[in-house]
Amino acid sequence: MANSLQARKRARQADKRRNKNASQRSMLRTSIKKVVSAVEANDKDAAVSAYKAATPVIDSMVTKGIIHRNMANRTKSRLNVRVRAL
Repeated sequence: MANSLQARKRARQADKRRNKNASQRSMLRTSIKKVVSAVEANDKDAAVSAYKAATPVIDSMVTKGIIHRNMANRTKSRLNVRVRAL
């Protein structure tokens, strides 16, 4: 456990950030899973709308530093390929 006041504060801040990042990452994964499940159900309308909803979520995770820019682009590209294949 941290002993100095400064170290205690940094530990509290790290805990807050870890919880927030985990929540954001969970939201990202949920939005991706919605697109994938709609594609697997062969529901084109739901897949397109889920993809349109997931794209800004993915982009916002890049600006918040949750995922890397290249990972976001790769994820969006793969989802788009699956949606367009319907």
